[in-house]
Amino acid sequence: MIQVDLEVERKEILKRYRKLLRTAKPLLKDGDAKLIKKAFNVASEAHKEMRRKSGEPYIYHPLEVALVCVEEIGLGTTSIVAALLHDVVEDTDWELEDIEREFGHKVATIIDGLTKISGVFEYGSSQQAENFRKMLLTLSDDVRVILIKLADRLNNMRTLDSMPRHKQLKIASETMYLYAPLAHRLGLYAIKSELEDLHLKYTDADTYAFIIEKINETRLSRNKFIKSFIAPIEEELIAQGFKFTIKGRPKSVHSIYTKMKNQNIPFEEVYDLFAIRIILDSEEDMEKPDCWQVYSIVTDFYRPNPDRLRDWISTPRANGYESLHTTVMSNTGQWVEVQIRTVRMDEIAERGYAAHWKYKDKETASQKSKSGLDAWITQVRTLLESNDGSAIEFMDDFRGNLFHDEVFVFTPKGDLRVMPFGATALDFAFEIHTEVGAKCIGAKVNNRLVPINHKLKNGDQVEILTSNKQKPTEDWLTIVVTSRAKAKIKDALRDEKKSTIMDGKEIVQRKLKQMKMDFNSEVVEQLRAYFETKTPNEFYYKVGKGSIDATLIKGFKDFKEQKKQKGKPSTEKVKDESSFTKELKSIKGPEHDQLLIGEDMDVVDYVLAKCCNPIPGDDVFGFVTINEGIKIHRTSCPNALELLSNHGNRVIKAKWTSQQEIAFLAGLKIVGTDRVGLINDVTKVISNELKVNMRSITVDSDSGVFEGTIKLYVNSTQHLDKLIGNLTKVEGVIKVTRFD
Repeated sequence: MIQVDLEVERKEILKRYRKLLRTAKPLLKDGDAKLIKKAFNVASEAHKEMRRKSGEPYIYHPLEVALVCVEEIGLGTTSIVAALLHDVVEDTDWELEDIEREFGHKVATIIDGLTKISGVFEYGSSQQAENFRKMLLTLSDDVRVILIKLADRLNNMRTLDSMPRHKQLKIASETMYLYAPLAHRLGLYAIKSELEDLHLKYTDADTYAFIIEKINETRLSRNKFIKSFIAPIEEELIAQGFKFTIKGRPKSVHSIYTKMKNQNIPFEEVYDLFAIRIILDSEEDMEKPDCWQVYSIVTDFYRPNPDRLRDWISTPRANGYESLHTTVMSNTGQWVEVQIRTVRMDEIAERGYAAHWKYKDKETASQKSKSGLDAWITQVRTLLESNDGSAIEFMDDFRGNLFHDEVFVFTPKGDLRVMPFGATALDFAFEIHTEVGAKCIGAKVNNRLVPINHKLKNGDQVEILTSNKQKPTEDWLTIVVTSRAKAKIKDALRDEKKSTIMDGKEIVQRKLKQMKMDFNSEVVEQLRAYFETKTPNEFYYKVGKGSIDATLIKGFKDFKEQKKQKGKPSTEKVKDESSFTKELKSIKGPEHDQLLIGEDMDVVDYVLAKCCNPIPGDDVFGFVTINEGIKIHRTSCPNALELLSNHGNRVIKAKWTSQQEIAFLAGLKIVGTDRVGLINDVTKVISNELKVNMRSITVDSDSGVFEGTIKLYVNSTQHLDKLIGNLTKVEGVIKVTRFD
């Protein structure tokens, strides 16, 4: 029987390998297929005894990663070979020298880049900020390392079902925290959307299933609508001799979810559920006029929304994206987004960075779109070279740099500079030159004098004013948004800061000695958390500057002594997931490896997080803090993404016990039309029908619209849902939603 299974598997492996070759065929040159075959044979042999968590042969994984590289990113032979071999060096006796000898220097360099960041990157492990930084360092060597890493992560996310729940949370959160923004920045729109959708699927399964169901329900009527919407446009495009294709595609699940959440609206009110895309087959020198000609045709039939025109053809986005977007009013009174672009632009939009290289030898339009990405990679290098702060600070800076929209501004001589949205005159000064930035005292924007914190708008012409007496201060870091400016200001402040940090450290050592406490990394980490600073150095700096009074350290000692309660694992012992599991098993027996909320209060020190107020029925996880025991957060908590990504090793499994007699605090927001007696009816439902205690109620009524927030105690999510259902039935109430 097993023999048959192995035979079936062997056929499946060959089938997948042939699919890879078929897909790659248009990209292959002489000898390439031979090289890919050789890499496949090496990988098959190396992984032959290995299986994935799902039980499938391990070789499926490198094959799928290689396929993503070709099919979805458009990479060539070198990347296919590297993708097939990406786990060989750490899993087998093969060394990098062997890879270089057999497959050449380029492949070896890429695999070296991928291996440097592996161990941390093998499937199911949890990366911390330091490992993210290691990975980004490889970006400076070869951008393909990051592209293959994205393909690897996409395949891991697609097969996340077989992982345990807490691992799913960690991996999905890391993906949302870093990989989706990276895919966006490298212009891989389709991969970015899929990663975001999969993150939602594993962190908020109910919402994901609900939106998918709604999209499917509306599919027939949507297709009918799209057909009638594009009919007149198609007719006119044919009449004018254009070669084109038109696609109507629904927005991603995640973007619909974000709209519902940000605007606090139900699915039915998300007006641009889909976009129509018109893709023209144009000669390169006719691309721009053709796109505008098509825009003119579309707006002949449908009235455009003047505030929603986006021209990314004249000035492409920093990730190389080129397209013309407009939102028009259809005959049925519905807004529709229309995207107009050429085949080349579409390929760059879908496949991002890799597609640039296909077009990079041609001058013209693609040259300017390529430079945006190259400039960004140069910027990342600068950021990596100049950043010697903590890894978490670096990640904040880096992520801040990933998702920015742009503003286009001009120098006094008329040169165009692309700055991130929110950039100030001071950012612009550092963009011109480090010296100009360091001495900047203000600017003239469109000939009007403005301060250094003035935010720039599209089309501004900026002249920087300087003075030799000026020098950077700490406050400047709150004024600038670009990584370049932040890095240069930090450089200038660093020397001054170093001596302040040393002073602060001495004060802390003296103070601890007086209180007969040890000075070690553990105590320092606890002090850092107690005073709510991000790093030990920041803590020393604040003490050195006097913004943290050294006498307050005594308060920390008292706090520490209060925390030592009998019979509960002390937070000193419980530092992470593994030490917690060990501690719990020693107290409760070998089968206990997760925290039972409601039952384990007598043995484990835990509290419910204030940031998201979890209640029974919510999907939750535990987080080991430095000073405050274990905190229980909802998986949809606003802080969950950062906690799960940067400190994954401190995440512990937690679940509610079935018998919950305690009441938990929850918040409800009620919107409705005002009428006499409405409040009375609402409170009646809460206190009489469902016997719920209220903690507070605030109501605001304006021009006949009633808005109220109520904080009340409930037993579980079912209890809360029942209450929301009953409140919705009260006459005049339009919407009831939960808030944290």
